[in-house]
Amino acid sequence: MSIPSGAFIQVCHVVDNLEAACARYNRLFGMGPFIGGGNGVLDNHIYRGQPAEPIRIRGVFVQSGDLNIELVELVSTGPSAFHDMYPNGGEGIHHMAMFCEDYKGTRDRYVAAGMPVASEFTVSFGAQICYIDARATMGHLIELYPESEIIRGMYARARQEAENWDGKQLIIPW
Repeated sequence: MSIPSGAFIQVCHVVDNLEAACARYNRLFGMGPFIGGGNGVLDNHIYRGQPAEPIRIRGVFVQSGDLNIELVELVSTGPSAFHDMYPNGGEGIHHMAMFCEDYKGTRDRYVAAGMPVASEFTVSFGAQICYIDARATMGHLIELYPESEIIRGMYARARQEAENWDGKQLIIPW
């Protein structure tokens, strides 16, 4: 099933310990498998309009019905959209994500509506992604993706792995 641009497709939770969170979500909600778990670098980071250190995370995708759940353990300590939401650590919802047919136009529309870009960066395969600060209106951030076969493929893999999961391996590397 193709998810149209502009639809929220994911909810991301920041967690203190990725492995413990995967086990907890599996125990409480039956979710699995969790895809990923390795170290990720969000490079060329611009934080609130200023160059900043890359954001270092560990993360997984897991499917829950039609909704993708991302769990992220923050590794870096420098300024970022993650620290905006959880400046002293802690766990909880960080963002909801969507694809954009017009990434820059959508980003600029949110900025014009009073929701600034908190962090913008590139991922390992070159896609530019940002977190829009929507805390005042939604209580969390919004992640914007450009159209990307690679990112859509990541979502498709999480769905496929969930449909075929035998329950044996809780975390499956990308």
